Order: sequence, then structure tokens, then C-alpha cells
Amino acid sequence: MADKNKRAESDSDREGEGAAKPAPAKSRSAIKLIAIASVAVLLLGGGGVAAFFMFKGKPAAAVAAPAAKPPAFLDLPDTLVNLANAGGDRPQYLKVKIVLELPDSALIQQVQPVMPRVMDSFQTYLRELRPTDLDGSAGLYRLKEELTRRVNYAIAPNRVNAVLFKEIVVQ
Repeated sequence: MADKNKRAESDSDREGEGAAKPAPAKSRSAIKLIAIASVAVLLLGGGGVAAFFMFKGKPAAAVAAPAAKPPAFLDLPDTLVNLANAGGDRPQYLKVKIVLELPDSALIQQVQPVMPRVMDSFQTYLRELRPTDLDGSAGLYRLKEELTRRVNYAIAPNRVNAVLFKEIVVQ
């Protein structure tokens, strides 16, 4: 029986040790809670400081953007060229109506004197195209980009915003 009493005392000691172990777990959760709360406070405080510096001292007039100038458009003469034919039996033609989008209407007066150079550049490029070069939207996009590049080169240092197509016919 003495052995049973010793075992019971050692079991009760173990239970007492087991009761002491949850206390460190509570302190760990308290440390985690404090860490999360401090991170949240830092984030909220940082956001408040950032908002303060973003809106500090800006007058209402500075926030409004200046009105953009409307673009100007310049119609080019209709262009009709025969396309490069790779052994086909009949020639194919390309008819294009092009409009230049200019950033300012004052630029029209500067572009008019160099219009023969622009048209020559367009004609020489368009005559080298094959009908397959104009297939799909990707072909038209490449054509538009190439014509924009050529017109900007011809009217340098001025620039156009875009080359726009009014009509494209391949016959």
C-alpha cells in the first residue's frame, strides 16, 4: 500500500506540473495579441500620416486639371495604289482615305508645305504591300503604325497623334 500512496503523490505532483504549463501558453497568446495590435496601430497611423501629407496645403484650384485642347484633323487626298503581286494573274488595288490627327490646329499650317513629302512616303510604302499584309486587324494596325512613323519623320520636329483611316478598300 505504501507503494500505492507514493504513486498517488507522484501522480498529483504531475497534475500540479501540468497545471503550471498552460500559463506560458497564455503568455504567448498575450504576446501575439500585443504584436498584432501594435502592427495594426502602426498601419493605421502610417495611413493617417500619408493622408495628411497628400492633402496638406494643396489649394482646390491646383487639384483641377487644365482643360485639354481638342485635336485638329487634316484630311489627306485619296490614295489609290496597285499592290505588289507575287505572280498573281490580275493586279490588286488599294484605295485609302487617310486623316491625320494633330495635337493643335496651328500645326496644320506647318504640315501643309511638306504634304508632298508625306504623300510620297505613303505612296512608296503602300506600293510595296502585298494583299496578305492587310489581312485582319493586326495588318491594319501595322499599316497605321508604319504610316504614323513615316509622317512623323516627314514633318519632324513636329508630330502627329495618329493616322486615322476613313476608308480602306482592297480590290
